[in-house]
Amino acid sequence: MRVLGIDPGLATIGYGIIDREEKKDTVIDYGVISTPKDESTPVRLAMIYDAMATIISKYKPDEIAVENLFFYKNITTGIPVAEARGVILTAAVRECGKLYEYTPQQVKMAMTGFGKADKKQIQQMVKLFLRLDKIPKPDDAADALAIALTHLNLGIFTQEKYVK
Repeated sequence: MRVLGIDPGLATIGYGIIDREEKKDTVIDYGVISTPKDESTPVRLAMIYDAMATIISKYKPDEIAVENLFFYKNITTGIPVAEARGVILTAAVRECGKLYEYTPQQVKMAMTGFGKADKKQIQQMVKLFLRLDKIPKPDDAADALAIALTHLNLGIFTQEKYVK
């Protein structure tokens, strides 16, 4: 099974692709999609959609896992991120059809067993679980790999959210 994990954002979107065959996980690719801050939001959203469609078309994941947004203090700054996440979800449904969503706490629990783990702990576990020499950079890509791992480990317990 091939899973694409996505850490949503507007300026930077992390992605990570993992193949699981016979209980062995292999990293296929990871990285980020970046949009220029001096561009208008609608243009940035279109850039995100195009980049997501290209990644999905290139790697042909069986399923896609996306992190849910969580706003603690300032929802106003979260609105553009929510718009970007909407574009990401649309691309995922249109291009793949099998989409799952996980909260930050679910990712932390799946990766460390502790729902309040910090980023460094998550990144260390990504490195350990995937048998990597170093922590994937940038952080958004490491987060996306954690989301993909969460789905590979919890996906059998979650219900498919959207089917094409």
